[in-house]
Amino acid sequence: MIHDNLGDLMMTDGKTEQFTGLILLSGEDKPGITEGLFETLSPFAVTILDIEQVVIRERVILTVLLAVNPAHAKAIEADLEECSTRLGVDIATAFEESSISSIADKRALCHVVVLAPDLNPGAFTAVASAIASNGGNIERIHRTASYPVTAIELTVSGVAILELRTELAQIANQNSVDIAVSPGGLMRWAKKLVVMDVDSTLIQEEVIELLGKKAGKGPEIAAITESAMRGELDFEASLRARVKLLAGLPETVLTDVQKEITLTPGARTLVRTMHKLGHHVALVSGGFESVIAPIVADLGIKHMRANNLEIIDGKITGNLTGPIIDRAGKASALRDFANEHSIALEQTIAIGDGANDLDMISAAGLGIAFNAKPAVKAAADSSLSAPYLDSVLYLLGITREEIEESDAL
Repeated sequence: MIHDNLGDLMMTDGKTEQFTGLILLSGEDKPGITEGLFETLSPFAVTILDIEQVVIRERVILTVLLAVNPAHAKAIEADLEECSTRLGVDIATAFEESSISSIADKRALCHVVVLAPDLNPGAFTAVASAIASNGGNIERIHRTASYPVTAIELTVSGVAILELRTELAQIANQNSVDIAVSPGGLMRWAKKLVVMDVDSTLIQEEVIELLGKKAGKGPEIAAITESAMRGELDFEASLRARVKLLAGLPETVLTDVQKEITLTPGARTLVRTMHKLGHHVALVSGGFESVIAPIVADLGIKHMRANNLEIIDGKITGNLTGPIIDRAGKASALRDFANEHSIALEQTIAIGDGANDLDMISAAGLGIAFNAKPAVKAAADSSLSAPYLDSVLYLLGITREEIEESDAL
């Protein structure tokens, strides 16, 4: 028996066997192409099963999968040939009995995002090879950004995320690209908390080094900072040693240093977009609250934890007051902020560049090493080497077009 709309149907191993028609249209994009194609199909007993369309450099590629009455196949092909001539495009068809499955039926879906200022075919070959060798299948590919970096997102099925993430991390280092792997499913769009380091992450400078220059101790402080960031020195000990070198500076120097601070490119866009989408942003810093506070106010960030300089009679004493925000302190802050907003740790993102950020990067659902030291890159789930902080948005599945649309609101 032939079903008017669905063609011949049968079940094999849980999959629907169906007579289908696959249509591939390509050509110069212009108004009326989609309308013309479906107008040609409308007289026939067909059901649309899937559609994908993309326009690249004013060239359109449109694919349509149909359930077809097999008795109509030749007539459909003939009408599509005439449609091809009328529209000035190429149309290829394939009619056959085949298994029908949807991406919604797939299990173990994940998203692989590949970013680079210049994405080369060799890097993409390596990514595709790693997915295949891990038993995965690429279900869908689309571009999420074209500037200031190119970002390509692949939807992949049938892989173990941790194993794939480990292999792709090596490929990222070998091919000078950034790669992130995140689980698929509805929870990808759940409310999130982004927790960022400040020095050399949210801002381009190291505040204590700016203060060190004011004290004439720049080289000494920079050397201690570098050792601490590499994990060679205990953070609290190194911080206290550096702060001692600031003793005697007038309190007014903090205002002077605030004027020298510059946000990392994309920082404002990242914070603004996350806020507009209903997510939360927090800052945790091994630097100093009195210097960072104006940035927090300017960006509309509600949560911050940082260290506090002791100031007596208008002068920096070289001591600290209150608890030290070290590795453990940053991780603790992440958990506290997440609890305050009832956000699961799996929905938190930690971004940092140094050894002091390792604990929060480990604790977060997605740990991102931003222009980081090798030890931090090795520990993080993902690494960003391009100097644009809003690239984090692409890792979360947010496209450049969506960012710009949000900015226009």
